Amino acid sequence: MNTPTYDQIRRNVREHYEGVVTQSQLTSSCCQTKVSYDPVKDVAHVSAQLGYSKDELQSVPSGANLGLGCGNPQAIASLQPGENVLDLGSGAGFDCFLAARQVGENGRVIGVDMTPAMVSAARTHAENSGNTIVDFRLGEIEHLPVADETIDVIISNCVINLSPDKKQVFQEAYRVLRSGGRLAISDIVTTAELPFAIKNDTQDLYSGCISGASSIEELTTMMKQSGFTNILIQPKEDSKEFLKEWLPNTPIEDYIVSAVIQAVKA
Repeated sequence: MNTPTYDQIRRNVREHYEGVVTQSQLTSSCCQTKVSYDPVKDVAHVSAQLGYSKDELQSVPSGANLGLGCGNPQAIASLQPGENVLDLGSGAGFDCFLAARQVGENGRVIGVDMTPAMVSAARTHAENSGNTIVDFRLGEIEHLPVADETIDVIISNCVINLSPDKKQVFQEAYRVLRSGGRLAISDIVTTAELPFAIKNDTQDLYSGCISGASSIEELTTMMKQSGFTNILIQPKEDSKEFLKEWLPNTPIEDYIVSAVIQAVKA
């Protein structure tokens, strides 16, 4: 079997999420697969499972919440007024709009996404809502269109697992953070070796935030090598309840879990 290149993996992921936004799909998983897609799922219910409050869900522009994610990075980010925030894989802008509420008019929120349709949708939501704090940019999280040492906090919601070059993602995150800047990430980690058939599915299950996940040990090593300190990766055992819906009839929750990932740039 031929191993796909990094660009082929990115192309698969990009095409997948072009479909998500252009078809306005509602899904129960971070990154739904063809197997788990359920068009009758309620986005608000899904987001509540991920830890978002009713107030948060009602505060964002209509259409910004696509029900994508595996947690709520806002809950761990401790955002402060005036901070500059960067969202890796910002999608239609959901977490960016929530972050904008916290940093206020003296802060700034940048969202980076490699899917043109997602960036276009997010910009439309910002324009229609009159939000001038958010700035959505087209780009890859391995090659961020962001200047050195300009960011206070980096958030991300179930996106880094989609990158074929995670070490490069953390190196870029370190580059753009100011000294003392921090990571506040929700993502999928493996708790056991993935079965061969799952690990080698580089299309549906990779785009579905499953086969591209790394272990806590692997992520910790990459973050340390990139320069981060105070690294904390905390699995959320209760996430297994919604993970069961990602790949029905398969005990996927025995292999992956949602985790809180935090670190600091010294």
